[in-house]
Amino acid sequence: MVSMKRILGHLRRADEDFNMINDGDTVAVGVSGGKDSMALVKAMKLYTNFAKVKFEVVAVTVDLGFDGYDVRPIEEYCKSLDVPFTCVKTQIEKIIFDERQEQNPCSLCSKLRKGALFAELKKQGISKCAFGHHRDDALETLLMSMFYEGRIRTFKPVTYLDRMDVTLIRPLVYLAEHEIVSAVKRHGIPVVKSPCPACGTTKRQETKELLSYISKSNPKARNILLTALKNPDQYSLWDKP
Repeated sequence: MVSMKRILGHLRRADEDFNMINDGDTVAVGVSGGKDSMALVKAMKLYTNFAKVKFEVVAVTVDLGFDGYDVRPIEEYCKSLDVPFTCVKTQIEKIIFDERQEQNPCSLCSKLRKGALFAELKKQGISKCAFGHHRDDALETLLMSMFYEGRIRTFKPVTYLDRMDVTLIRPLVYLAEHEIVSAVKRHGIPVVKSPCPACGTTKRQETKELLSYISKSNPKARNILLTALKNPDQYSLWDKP
């Protein structure tokens, strides 16, 4: 099983490659309760002991308003890590499913959730936020952009959002999803299941299954795609003369 030492090794490499964390930063980890964000908050707290710079970690959870969503396991877990925790209560679930009755709710939900999160960060005077997106998320986003938007793009490891004055970092971008799953099991990291009715039925889930299918015949496919993302000089597209 994957150890936290391996997780920290990938995190350190991402930090150094993309200059994610600076001396004196307070980094707010967006914690949904899923495996990725729960592993990230633990890794970030451990990293404060080994990083070349001094920084602090806090955790923020956006409660979307679903019945049965219990943030107490997240709060207790953060407390056990000595990470300050804040829960932001919202009515996003009612807006998306009751009022607007969205058939494809993920995009709007993401915008509203980020808006609530970044508003809380501004309130606390925090300008750096970490999300738990990993390597497979980046590759799935790349394929979804190509298939459904006609664009070749994915999210960046570091993004400055000028309207919110927040720098968004993704310290787990070098980690494979199965490594996170393994580390969560090995270290007994608690996970809070998402109550969203769209969970597991999205275009992202379809793309995840497609990528898994491709990887069965080519086990190196994910690493090759990641290499492609890191080598923009090798692009050969149809530029007009």
